[in-house]
Amino acid sequence: EDPSPSSSTQNSVAPELPGFYYDPEKNRYFRLLPGHNNHNPLTKDSIQHKAMECKRLRLLEEEEKQHQKTTRAGLNSSVLLQKRQLGSLSPTSYCRYIHELKVNCMQRRKIEIHSPDSSVAGTNNFKIIVADVACERIFTVNDVEHGGCKYGIINLSGLGKESLTVEMYDNLYFTNRKVNSVCWASLTHPDSHLCLMGIAETPGCASLLPASLFSSTNPGDRPGMLCSFKISTAWSCAWCLNPQADNCFSTGLTRRVLVTNVVTGHRQTFGTSSDVLAQQFATQTPVLYNGCRSGEIFSIDVRQRNRKGQSWKAIRLFHGSAVTSVHLMEAEHYLMAADMAGKIKLWDLRTAKCVKQYKGHHNEYALLPLHVNEEEGLLIAVGQDCYTRIWSLQDTHLLRTIPSPHPSSKDAIPSVVFSSRLGGSRGVPGLLMAVKQDLYHFSYN
Repeated sequence: EDPSPSSSTQNSVAPELPGFYYDPEKNRYFRLLPGHNNHNPLTKDSIQHKAMECKRLRLLEEEEKQHQKTTRAGLNSSVLLQKRQLGSLSPTSYCRYIHELKVNCMQRRKIEIHSPDSSVAGTNNFKIIVADVACERIFTVNDVEHGGCKYGIINLSGLGKESLTVEMYDNLYFTNRKVNSVCWASLTHPDSHLCLMGIAETPGCASLLPASLFSSTNPGDRPGMLCSFKISTAWSCAWCLNPQADNCFSTGLTRRVLVTNVVTGHRQTFGTSSDVLAQQFATQTPVLYNGCRSGEIFSIDVRQRNRKGQSWKAIRLFHGSAVTSVHLMEAEHYLMAADMAGKIKLWDLRTAKCVKQYKGHHNEYALLPLHVNEEEGLLIAVGQDCYTRIWSLQDTHLLRTIPSPHPSSKDAIPSVVFSSRLGGSRGVPGLLMAVKQDLYHFSYN
């Protein structure tokens, strides 16, 4: 090996001195001042922010220039096709690698949002976007200037057209203080309602809204709110699709879990030792999986009656930091979980052991969701640094890192949706990214 590259790299990196900043362009040290000093902008925070912004702009420039990318060395569509024809690559592996190539070639395009009320669209920052099961609609939570939230539904049927326009319908009658969690609910038909948590003033509120409230049809005859009750601070929610716990949704609260039947009004309360930040129901059994601020993940069979103590906890897993997201895999033998230390782990529920770990995610304090697409073998997560990262589910390989179109900040963390069929069964594959007041579509090339 030629030692010259490594030696030149070592010489170019100056040693770090406490209280000083080394400027490689000027080849000298400068004294750092406390972050609150307003007379000299040369602080550690400003230097880090400037470096991150330079990196983001450089990556955006590279994204614009390089349309054909490879996820792995020596891997391209021609080589994959040749290996498949020679029989050295199974059909499953071939499809997985092709999807990896397409994900790396996705190009960003801005979407025009139209609304019946022209003053509504594009005036407030996106906070949360959540797609329904068919990915035909997206429920949006937008921040408004006076500190509340506004809700809307975006119809994605226009994504298949060249103009890339979508329709957004808002309901201005339901504006509240804060929304911590949202999920779609199937009560009268698939994705007929929406569960919203932590939306009213203290002590908080849980609400179940009909999705038809955001439709342009029959504006004079709309149903009201089906369910609303006050609770302590709510962190998460989940809807149960298993028929043994029909019409039930769960709310993750401060040190307890509340399971409510919206038809009968019956409630079950399960006490916990920590705040429940993430939840998901299994579909094959009426079992609820919970992720806590303490780092514990546990399951509850909602068919059993609540008993004192911890005996109702079935499976128990442990992370080293607060769990921000849980995702049960399709076969329901594995559970994906992310925490505030930036760790993403795949757990085998049969052995209660971590079998895979996906590296590169960045998080320290935010409640950030995971997005898993098993059909294409992909894992997507947005980090606190505002980068969207895509991994291979199979071998944990980091396939792509997408920079945000806007400068990174606490109020500009993108919210994303990924699907093979954006817009319905005949939709287009790709990634939707909502950041600030803009909506972007990363389409397969």
